[in-house]
Amino acid sequence: MTYMKWALMTAAALVAMPAAPVLAQAAKTATPAARTAEPDITGVWEIYPDPFAGDENTFLELPVPNGGPRLKEPYASQWKARRADRDAKLKAGTPLADPSTLCQPEGMPSIMGAIFPLQILQTPGQVTILAEFLTQTRRILLNKTMPPDDELSPNYYGYSVGHWEGDTLVVTTRGVREDVQFFEIPHSARMQITERIRVTAPDMIENQIVIEDPDTLVEPYRVTYGYKRNDAYEIKEYLCDREDPLFKVGADGTVSMKTDAGDAAAPSDKATDKKPK
Repeated sequence: MTYMKWALMTAAALVAMPAAPVLAQAAKTATPAARTAEPDITGVWEIYPDPFAGDENTFLELPVPNGGPRLKEPYASQWKARRADRDAKLKAGTPLADPSTLCQPEGMPSIMGAIFPLQILQTPGQVTILAEFLTQTRRILLNKTMPPDDELSPNYYGYSVGHWEGDTLVVTTRGVREDVQFFEIPHSARMQITERIRVTAPDMIENQIVIEDPDTLVEPYRVTYGYKRNDAYEIKEYLCDREDPLFKVGADGTVSMKTDAGDAAAPSDKATDKKPK
């Protein structure tokens, strides 16, 4: 009887032993299912509201968001003088060329202004942003650590890392080239751009951008862009040519409209080309 009781207890113990690992594995397996699904932001997005509404096939000088940043001196005086010169030439009908007019990549954060549509591709480990203008590509690496500044190679879009905080994609960007400027605003190699991208309504997303730079800014500069989904639109390859059929850039950097008669140019009162959608 004692042997039988011991045998039964041993058998019961052997059956019970795997139970803890199995339960632990089951709990581990159930964890991802319990997480909140990340919003689906894959698709084609257009700036909203559209600053070019009603002005298709024209040129338009966009205003500086929120009137511009609070800059330290001498950057503040230099930037105001540069903008005043640009405004004066615009009113005189001889607007100054900007990087887009010169067929240069927009860089960060200008690319997020979406003068042309953006396509967002949401894949495991990465969010890719494709801009129609100049067929630009920006990559956001998910759940990666930002390298030290001295390990970054400055480029147009910088180095972007991101992670999800609930329904918000939080992105940090550093390493943007100093000659890549947002509305001609100067910045240093220590500039950091933080974005918070989230769905605000069906087929609508918002990008809250905060620009920080301890060398040039008195306080963080905040800009918010809204986008509306338009998956019926197909992103096209769009490259530009310095020899544009509509306008020419003079040696002094001003833009003039070409006339039908030869290479003669007439003054223009508008500055930034916008392709109709």
